[in-house]
Amino acid sequence: MATRFEDLRILRMAEEVADGVWKVVITWGPFARDVVGQQMARAADSVGANIAESYGRYHYGDRLQFLYYARGSVFETKYWLNRALARGLMPPPTTQKFANSLSDLALKLNLFARSIKQQRTEKQPQIRETTVPYATVSDPLLTTFLEDDTPLFTDQEIAFLAALPTDGEGEDWEIDERLRD
Repeated sequence: MATRFEDLRILRMAEEVADGVWKVVITWGPFARDVVGQQMARAADSVGANIAESYGRYHYGDRLQFLYYARGSVFETKYWLNRALARGLMPPPTTQKFANSLSDLALKLNLFARSIKQQRTEKQPQIRETTVPYATVSDPLLTTFLEDDTPLFTDQEIAFLAALPTDGEGEDWEIDERLRD
């Protein structure tokens, strides 16, 4: 994996498409630029922005979600390319060049998402508790405990516990010295 998001090949591909779209759109007249150009430029810029945001996320699910947003922006950019072609704003060879680059980018986004999914399944931390044998009636310690008739608390200790305040009253009560230790 790239150490910096700027080193991602897929991000560089997205930047090339976005910069290329920008260079074409700024040459259009005001109406075409406002109606089609802005939408197409924003969609193209969104591809790279979502890839960059995906790279900055910690959890695999978040990373995948932003890659899916990037893929959606690829298709939105293709839509606007088709509108530009249909309205005579961009020549067919230029439109086809961008469309091919976007198709390649969509494929690489899918592969990138798949690699992240594989990382998630391969690197899931395995948290296991050590197995401890459960005591059974045949266990000598348990048998001794079960057969011992000594009560856990004396009547005096139970009376003391029952007398303790439970609602914040009587904060100045004192513990019987015999029960301290």
